[in-house]
Amino acid sequence: MSVVAAAGFTANGVACGIKASGDLDLSLVATMAGAPVSAAAVFTQNKMTAAPVVTTNAHLTLTGGRAAAVILNSGCANAGTGQQGLTDARAMCAQVADHLGCAPNEVLVCSTGLIGYELPMAAITGGVEALVAGRTADPRGAVAAAEAIRTTDTHRKETVVRGTDFVVGGMAKGAAMLAPDMATMLVVLTTDAAVAPEALTTVLRAAVAESFNAMSSDGCTSTNDTVILLASGEAGPPGDLAAFRAAVADACLDLASQMVGDAEGHTKVVTVRVTGALSDDDARAGARKVAESQLVKCSWYGKDPYWGRVASELGSAGIAFEADKLAVRYGDIVMAEHGVTIDTDPTAIAAYMDREHIEVTAHLGLGDGTARILTNDLTHAYVDENMGTS
Repeated sequence: MSVVAAAGFTANGVACGIKASGDLDLSLVATMAGAPVSAAAVFTQNKMTAAPVVTTNAHLTLTGGRAAAVILNSGCANAGTGQQGLTDARAMCAQVADHLGCAPNEVLVCSTGLIGYELPMAAITGGVEALVAGRTADPRGAVAAAEAIRTTDTHRKETVVRGTDFVVGGMAKGAAMLAPDMATMLVVLTTDAAVAPEALTTVLRAAVAESFNAMSSDGCTSTNDTVILLASGEAGPPGDLAAFRAAVADACLDLASQMVGDAEGHTKVVTVRVTGALSDDDARAGARKVAESQLVKCSWYGKDPYWGRVASELGSAGIAFEADKLAVRYGDIVMAEHGVTIDTDPTAIAAYMDREHIEVTAHLGLGDGTARILTNDLTHAYVDENMGTS
């Protein structure tokens, strides 16, 4: 049931005409009663910040971390649109508030799609009434909501994690520009746990750090990235706060993994691990350098376990590095030790590189620092997908 699995939430998705295809393009997640609940959000690091990000951040500040609904559209990012973009984002919130019966600043807004185009507000205005009126706690509402935020995604992305006395559910979109912190991605998470806004923000930031901020598709960062967590409180305070933190983290990691697994044009999902670094920060920097290397990505696409490209990226990552201490393996197959090639079974490594999911581990031999980045290969299909805006 995804985003409505937690008690107290409804959802819906409609086609209002933003997409010429006629596909669903307007989405809503709202509390059952239309009343505000605890809310937290994490946003893109891109300084070319889209109007919906600015608006949502401002609304959470004004309400002290409370929200009754999130409206999302796909097909137009409402980024690079100046004052008109802000006016339109606020209008979307006000229109939902009118039909839901809450204050405009208790509605959050997200957009995804092409940059530099103004929203077709006549179409959105025409769709909001049906969007709000049709919201439901039935799973069909969650499915429609998740479908309506897709752009180049090949399928909707949903998750549910159940704790002993609470539920965390969520939906997401994202298939490219997954770096360096979050992605061309929108995520709405819900829970029935009772958690105050400040604590909810702490939990969400920690979960994002180890999931959406630990993946990279193509090294690009979007203008619209947003992760929102709403807590209805209907299940009461979680008996085990650590278990709640873990559940939110698991939900985020699940959605992040689905994004990397749906990356534009990919043929492989790759986990890059760096261990034995001087610090965790060094490990993260090294893992990201490898994960975002076009040369390394191309070798994965070619099913070539060229460990020298991995080593080269680590040596130029600006971290503590000693070539004669480096070991690299693909899966359980060691390709290099002490910075030099060792003999491997060519049949075994060929079979491993033929898999869709592979893992590359570089051990630096310098300390206890570790990190993991989720990524993918670079293919002709990615280039085809991103050659233009149409």
